[in-house]
Amino acid sequence: MKFSFKFSNLLGTLYRKGDLLFSPDGNSVISPVGNRISFFDVKNNKSYTLPVESRYNYTTLCISPNGCTLIAINEEGEADLISLVSKSVLHKHRFNGTVACACFSPDGKYFSVGKGNCAFVFRAPGLLLDSFNPFVIERVFHGAFDDVTWIDWSSNSLILAVGSKDMSTRLYAVKLLSKFQFYSMASHSDIIMGCYFEKNSLDLNTISRNGQLCVWEANYELDDLQPIEAPAKKPREDTKSDSEDDVVIPDKEKEDINETPIINDGEKSSASSGDKLSYKRLGRYFIQPQVKGKSPLLTSTAYHQQLRILVSGFSNGSFFIHELPDATLIHSLSISHDEISSIRLNSTGDWIALACKGLGQLLVWEWQSETYVMKQQGHYNNMECLCYSPDGQFIATGGDDAKVKLWNTASGFCFVTFSEHSASISGIQFSHNGKFVISASLDGTVRAFDLTRYRNFRTFTSPRPVQFSCVAMDSSSEFVAAGGQDVFEIYLWSLKVGRLLEVMSGHEGPVASIAFSPSPASTALASVSWDKTLKLWNAIETGSQHETVLLTSDGLRVVYRPDGEEVAVATLDAQISFFNVRTSEQTGCIEGRKDLGSGVSDTDLISARKNLEGKAFNSLCYSADGQCILAGGMSKNVCIYSVNESLLLKKFEITQNRSFDAVDDFINRRNMTEFGNLALVEEREEDTRGPMAIRLPGVRSGDMASRSFKPEVRVFSLQFSPTGLAWAAATTEGLLIYSLDQGLVFDPFFLDIGITPETVKGTLKKREYSKALMMAVKLNEQNITMEVLEGVPPDEIELCVKSLPDMYVERILKFIATSMESTPHLEFYLDWVRHMLLVHGTKLKTGSPLLSPTLLTLQKNITRKTEHLQKLCDFNKYTLKYVQRLGELHDSKVKIEEADSDVEMESNIDDEDDVLIPCAYSVDADE
Repeated sequence: MKFSFKFSNLLGTLYRKGDLLFSPDGNSVISPVGNRISFFDVKNNKSYTLPVESRYNYTTLCISPNGCTLIAINEEGEADLISLVSKSVLHKHRFNGTVACACFSPDGKYFSVGKGNCAFVFRAPGLLLDSFNPFVIERVFHGAFDDVTWIDWSSNSLILAVGSKDMSTRLYAVKLLSKFQFYSMASHSDIIMGCYFEKNSLDLNTISRNGQLCVWEANYELDDLQPIEAPAKKPREDTKSDSEDDVVIPDKEKEDINETPIINDGEKSSASSGDKLSYKRLGRYFIQPQVKGKSPLLTSTAYHQQLRILVSGFSNGSFFIHELPDATLIHSLSISHDEISSIRLNSTGDWIALACKGLGQLLVWEWQSETYVMKQQGHYNNMECLCYSPDGQFIATGGDDAKVKLWNTASGFCFVTFSEHSASISGIQFSHNGKFVISASLDGTVRAFDLTRYRNFRTFTSPRPVQFSCVAMDSSSEFVAAGGQDVFEIYLWSLKVGRLLEVMSGHEGPVASIAFSPSPASTALASVSWDKTLKLWNAIETGSQHETVLLTSDGLRVVYRPDGEEVAVATLDAQISFFNVRTSEQTGCIEGRKDLGSGVSDTDLISARKNLEGKAFNSLCYSADGQCILAGGMSKNVCIYSVNESLLLKKFEITQNRSFDAVDDFINRRNMTEFGNLALVEEREEDTRGPMAIRLPGVRSGDMASRSFKPEVRVFSLQFSPTGLAWAAATTEGLLIYSLDQGLVFDPFFLDIGITPETVKGTLKKREYSKALMMAVKLNEQNITMEVLEGVPPDEIELCVKSLPDMYVERILKFIATSMESTPHLEFYLDWVRHMLLVHGTKLKTGSPLLSPTLLTLQKNITRKTEHLQKLCDFNKYTLKYVQRLGELHDSKVKIEEADSDVEMESNIDDEDDVLIPCAYSVDADE
């Protein structure tokens, strides 16, 4: 088994907090998801996450105009320069403080950053950069009296508009400009939330947090402000005194140094006559929603220069679309009751991206047609359980928000949500035909959901209310079992009839986990409980009779090996024990406490070593061959163990995000003072709308919704994909997908010294196809194997397959199954599959157990290709019908026009005859 699993995607979490972005082409939404960055391709209905991870959550993003460079800044002020071509971090920079905003200039030569009361202008990294450090400061502006909140560039990338918390907007010039030095305007009564230049103009629009919009008009056009060269510095002449105070400044230079005074309420300054840039306020508008009680605050804005459309989002979940400069209301809509954290417009102005951090929502709305282009929402609480579909194409997840969601592993999007449960989901499982999914909840019900009509078609309940903590389904998908948490019993139902068949009692503590045997002809059931026992049942044949195996500690999870001959049990003492189901003897044990990791919380009063004693594995999953087991639990580490040798093969650290708790192994000594840990001191957020609620010292109870807390890193559930090429983990960060990176692993197969890429290509040119294919398989290079496979003529495929030894058939079939996902030669590869299954089908059926993941991968990719072709065929069919109908309408219209023209011509001929006949007679008469 290969262990080169790499992080590939993040599902289940679409937005945490921070700035949304649209790609320059306007087709993709860039969203900060914790300490990672996800791209949602709305046009192609696909999402992916960059393999880049920060130490803290990302909050500020800006992308270059060419779409090749992304600057991401986290909440601690650490900036990452990310190349979107290579998808890697090129450089890191520390701002040593919280960064409020960042923006690239329209020409891509500069980017600006607002930190504290300063606005920094840096040279943008590019090919002409003469320094290794891409963050080269060009200018620094210190004019604001409070923190900077917004930065915008003019169209010529020379003037910067900076809004701040001091309720004023200031204009700065990056270079020396004629008729302009510095300008400040103050006409607002709240924090500036946005300031936007008009396209190819100096006119400005500013908007504050209380919904006040001001439209400003400049007395000069953009082309009137031309850069001027700075005068060369003259060497200072020797004076009698070395002090700078003795330098005399002429009166004319003193007048030039005086900066333009602040303009308030649109009044022009006497100093800003015809030779200086000045602004006049054309209008003031209030765009705040009218609601009872406290008025909602404006939380985010976006503006499109070409369409002159302003989108404003508020704290009550509503957003307005206005057309400037008259502030004409176009739309007024509400998407939720939570505040809108970020808004962005794409380059064409058709799509609006909206994000709500409280619910984890991410929406893309087309305002002209008033339709959703993308509407996604993750679990806004912890994700408790997950399960792969039998073909590995879908993942079902259940969360503490009482919702069951289905995710497409190829696109990364959730395509259906079931909300029939009313309490936390504790277990979920797919049927073996993949047509329905069952889920258990703490609300006392087990529900079955149809994946064809997307409805709840079965609901199982117990005679008395029970909180179900786990659920399982047998191999034939006929029986469903669930274990109780407050009532220590296991309930068995018939799925077809929907009736309760058996109540199995015997445990003396909460039933933590149950599992049916995967063997087709077996209905054996295993269960573990907090009473330190493992019980083996066969309820269909013997009722409540069972065999009890004593454990070393409380049982947390039990899983069967794929062949059904062995079970693995995770206990509270961080051990994984293996038992033979026929003899009930223990066959092995793994001590995993040291592998879990000793993360310590900021507020812990005990050491990391002591904290490690309370950690254990709570999720297990066998590999397809049963030789390895995947384990995760109350830490940031996921471990893969060898079952036979009881050794750790590889350990994955799922996150490095210090914004979560229990990631570091030691408490930062900077927080430790003589008075105690500073992390125990709760910070209060500033609230300008009313008095702050000051609670008593040391009080932790009260309004829990107002307390800010750091969630601890946990792995709630994990599972191998049936294809064996990936595994998924439900964690505090979301649904993490790790997959095999096929291109980075050199894994030869019976490689000889004479087999090289040149000899393989030479053999292929000699038309020795079978020999060339076997040599390519031995070399095991993906490009070489694909070249040889596609170089075989279609007429020679059958003969080539018949001459292949059995040891090569399985590897070639695995390569074909993996290549089916991306190849355009669909019929050619299907021809290979057909001949291989016809010739070697019998041997493959009785061959290695590792072939099952290969066949599942082949089935998944063929199904995916079928869906794509079906959509394409439907589109072509309906397009041809539309064209045919247009042609019929055109022909009928032409016939009607021809008929009308014939009638008109006949009438004209009759009229002409009436006129010409007398003339003819008159000519004859004259003759």
